[in-house]
Amino acid sequence: MKIITDKKNELEIEITGETHTLCNALRKTLMEDKDVEAAAYVIDHPIIGEPKLYIKAKNPKKSLKNAAETLKSRCEEFKELIESDSDGKTKSKKKTKKPAKKAAKKTTRKTTKKTTTKKKK
Repeated sequence: MKIITDKKNELEIEITGETHTLCNALRKTLMEDKDVEAAAYVIDHPIIGEPKLYIKAKNPKKSLKNAAETLKSRCEEFKELIESDSDGKTKSKKKTKKPAKKAAKKTTRKTTKKTTTKKKK
């Protein structure tokens, strides 16, 4: 991560190695903060471009930290949700060895040709 602009009410950072996934989630979470006036990001080139996140707020660094913590807690909550069973109870966290997957058997399909006969008039 590299700071591009750091002013009292503005912050622009380059987030190396990230994509739209993190940047859009951060932007959306930042906009939920009442102290944030604007939050946006841009990726100049779709393949080699690094995302730049812009924040305009009363305290942009504090808002960014809060947004990151909020995203982290939401991800942890989501992880717990998908790890729970159908009753909503969290499964045991004991690690058990999973049996090795058996190689899939190749199946061959027999094809039959259908012959059609035309009726003579």
